[in-house]
Amino acid sequence: MRILVLHGPNLNLLGTREPQVYGSATLADVQLATEALAAELGVTLSHTQHNSEGGLIDRIHAARADCQGIVFNPGGYTHTSVALRDALAGTAIPFVEVHISNVHARESFRRESLLAPIAIGQVAGFGLASYTLGLRGIVEWLRSRSG
Repeated sequence: MRILVLHGPNLNLLGTREPQVYGSATLADVQLATEALAAELGVTLSHTQHNSEGGLIDRIHAARADCQGIVFNPGGYTHTSVALRDALAGTAIPFVEVHISNVHARESFRRESLLAPIAIGQVAGFGLASYTLGLRGIVEWLRSRSG
């Protein structure tokens, strides 16, 4: 089983960007933590980060050929991108939406996700662990449907 771990805009700045909100973990730390869990779960990961909406959409399209699921932190596009929603719906790849911060406890515009209604689940507010919780969730969900 191969899972795409997809990071949206500004997540390349983790560790230095608003540490009071996002903590001190870096994108490399996220990769290390998810790879360790992937080894435990017996799955393979692919990691990609894009600051552009088009780059994210291209990778989602490409995932049809090589991934069974996606762990996706869409960053600010969570609240604005109909195009990302359409890409995810169009490919029908199961995905979990993850957020490092608790988006529901922040500014009101962050409380609505355009992606959550088509996701199999959402994990928010657990820092770096949001990724590992999301990874565990998607793997268990996919295994429960494969028999």
